[in-house]
Amino acid sequence: MLSFRQLREKKLKGMPPGEHVWDKKIKGVFCMIHKENDGMYCLYIDNEKLDKYPTLARAKKSAEEFVKAAKGK
Repeated sequence: MLSFRQLREKKLKGMPPGEHVWDKKIKGVFCMIHKENDGMYCLYIDNEKLDKYPTLARAKKSAEEFVKAAKGK
């Protein structure tokens, strides 16, 4: 039987849908942004969808803020 961790990793392999726009590793956390068909920018943290943003700049800023809050100062 597969463990939850194995099942989750198997599901998350590959790129999310949409056009790959930006990626960066911030404090050891992999962040990437994809532009979807509706014109919104979708932020992924460690291949998990966080949220959608109207601009690329706002999505980048949110990624940095999220990692800073999650990892601490």
